Amino acid sequence: MRRFWKDVAIVDGGIALDGKPVRTPGRLPLVLPTPQLAQAVADEWRAVADTIDPRAMPLTGLANAAIERVAPDPARFAAGLAAYADSDLLYYRAEAPEPLVERQRAAWDPLLDWARTRYDVHFETVAGVMHRAQPPATLARLGDAVAALDPFRLAAMSPLVTVSGSLVAALALLEGAADADRVWHAAQVDEAWQVEMWGDDDLAVTTRTAHRADFDAGARFLTLL
Repeated sequence: MRRFWKDVAIVDGGIALDGKPVRTPGRLPLVLPTPQLAQAVADEWRAVADTIDPRAMPLTGLANAAIERVAPDPARFAAGLAAYADSDLLYYRAEAPEPLVERQRAAWDPLLDWARTRYDVHFETVAGVMHRAQPPATLARLGDAVAALDPFRLAAMSPLVTVSGSLVAALALLEGAADADRVWHAAQVDEAWQVEMWGDDDLAVTTRTAHRADFDAGARFLTLL
């Protein structure tokens, strides 16, 4: 769609283009829960040049998702994210080489230690990639933490969890126990090792760049709530 508007304004928590309210793709009102998020979304609309590029408007996209995909059934959406608690990236460790083992330990153990204290849970870590079930109490408590979130925070958590592969790391970011760069680099330990060993390629770089953009959008969205 080409740009047709001149003025972008914030009206009653929503975005108005030349006085007309913006709606989600499903025609629901695009109303934001905080003034700072409304301002950031409005800035995305102001920045549109000739044609709308959804990739250049990630905050608008997350707001649309919160309203259309999450809000109708938050419990179901939360359950999908909570499922990562049973197969979190941080549980599965390399057996060798020792430098990779140490990198995983340095990046991942502090996040697990934080979660143990914060949620009073126990984790089963394992060398290798074979699934190991986590204690039911751990799954229940982490699930409760996710279920307590509102639709906008759930929408923000989605790229953080799915891109990183770690619910624990995403919760640490949500609660301010780790910043976005720390969580991103923790999620990239294995991939960074592979790049060091075997080199990179154009497709991997493109994919990683797109994933980082999605991850950063989720992290920024949280700061605006």
